[in-house]
Formats: sequence, C-alpha cells, structure tokens
Amino acid sequence: MKVLLLTGLGALFFTYYWADNFDPASLQGARVLLTGASAGIGEELAYHYARLGSHLVLTAHTEAFLQKVVGNCRKLGAPKVFFIAADMASREVPELVVQFALDKLGGLDYLVLNHLGAAPAGTRAHSAPGTRWLMQVLRPCSNLPPTSGRVNLLSYVQLTSLALPSLTDSKGSLVVVSSLLGRVPASFSSPYSAAKFALDSFFGALQRELRVQDVNVAITRCVLGLQDRASAKEGVRGVTRAQAAPGPKAALAVIRGGATRVSHVFYPWRFHVLCLLRAWLPHPRAWFVRQELNVTATAAA
Repeated sequence: MKVLLLTGLGALFFTYYWADNFDPASLQGARVLLTGASAGIGEELAYHYARLGSHLVLTAHTEAFLQKVVGNCRKLGAPKVFFIAADMASREVPELVVQFALDKLGGLDYLVLNHLGAAPAGTRAHSAPGTRWLMQVLRPCSNLPPTSGRVNLLSYVQLTSLALPSLTDSKGSLVVVSSLLGRVPASFSSPYSAAKFALDSFFGALQRELRVQDVNVAITRCVLGLQDRASAKEGVRGVTRAQAAPGPKAALAVIRGGATRVSHVFYPWRFHVLCLLRAWLPHPRAWFVRQELNVTATAAA
C-alpha cells in the first residue's frame, strides 16, 4: 500500500513539474507591459517575449539601458516595442506607465511586475539602520523622500490596481516576479525579505478575491533564486553559498508559467520543496543557517 501511495505521489509530482502544455503561439500578438526591463531577468524576459512575437511596452529607471533592450527586441522580431523610462519611487509614475501602455497597445494581456528598488547606499540589509529604513518607508505618515520601500511594494499595488480593468476585459494574466526570500526567511536580509513577504501576501489574497468574484484574471507568483548576473552576485559575494541560476532559463520559466496561467512558478524547481519544508521545519537550527551563509563574512560586514 505504501509503495502504491509513493508511486502515485511521484507520478503527480512528475506531472506537475514536467507536463508541458505551453503553446508559444499563444504569445504571438500578446500585449505585454513589463517593468524592470533594462537588466537582469527583466531584460531576458523582454527578449523571450520579442522572439515569441509579443507587443511590448518596457519600463525601467534608466533610459539608455532601455533603448539598448528595445533595439535588441526589434532585432529579435517583436512587432511593436515601446518604452518609457520611469522611476517607480514616485507616486505619480505607475499611473503614467499604465496609461502609456494602454495608449500604445490598446489594452493589456499581460502585466509582468519585475522592478526592484535597493536600500539606501551604505545601508546593510542586516544592520540596525537597514531595519529602521524598512520601518520608516512603510509608515504612511513618513516624511522621508521617495525610497525603494515604495518601489518594492506600493508601486506593485498601484500598477496592479490600474491595469486590472484592462486585464479583466482581456481575461489576461498578472505575473509577479519575486524571490525565495518572500517564502523562506533568510538570515541578514530582513528589509528585502519583508518586502517580498508583503508582495506574496498581497497577491495571494488578491488571487483568492478574484476567484471568489469570478474574475478571469490569472495571477502567477514566481519564486526565483539568485540570478546569474554581475550585480546580483556582487551583492552577496562572500555572504551566501547559494549558486546563481541562469537568467535566460529562469525568464523562460516565468513566461511559460504566465502563459499557462499556473498559480506559482518555482525556479529552480527544488525551491518548491524548500517552501514545503519550511511548513514542517519553521525554526531551522543554527547548523542549517551556517550551511546557507558564510556567517563570519556577514558578521564582519
């Protein structure tokens, strides 16, 4: 009986991860608004969508980088590519970006949220100033200038709210690119992890609300690890022992998940196992933490 049960569970597991119902043709002509498109996985997402024939509006902070990505997308065959350089730390920008996309594309089939803000220069994630920064940027009454607390959380909410009517009309998809640190808390990453946990909670609740109201908009939450690019690896050099994942492969996993309207994407797939283990072992021993981190390096930073 146990053998049959384990065999059945193994078959379900295999089907969940390796069943391929992705149709690339479904993205031909799809209208996509992609944030954080100038570098990293956002850039790779743009190139995949371009190869698949999607119509794109790309946005990121730096116009020069965006122009390079737009040029490459056109070479890869994207029928329409527009860009708008925008700083998501500004309260007015999300509305401008969504309206720009609607004007250029006539509607949206996909909203892909990938942008990221950083802590103030010189602020370590595990330091007391880093924690104070997190608390301040999340206070509604804060008089601080625009910071990445708005970029990493509040702008996601604004963009979603503004794009949702168009996505509802098109029965479209909302794809949220997040991190394993939004599911499994890691040492010395409290500001970043807190923002990602907040995103996961918000979009998880929204997903339930849309289902209850019979709104046919899919939400795909993507749980990714460290990406194989210079800035990401440099930020954790000497701190974590985690291996970086190839950006193009991770981006393709995100696109496939959004196109097939699954609720979650885990890349690499073993992250799903880690998230399940967290429910069974919510308080890992210090030994496990030391396997993940170079504790001496983080203490010295």
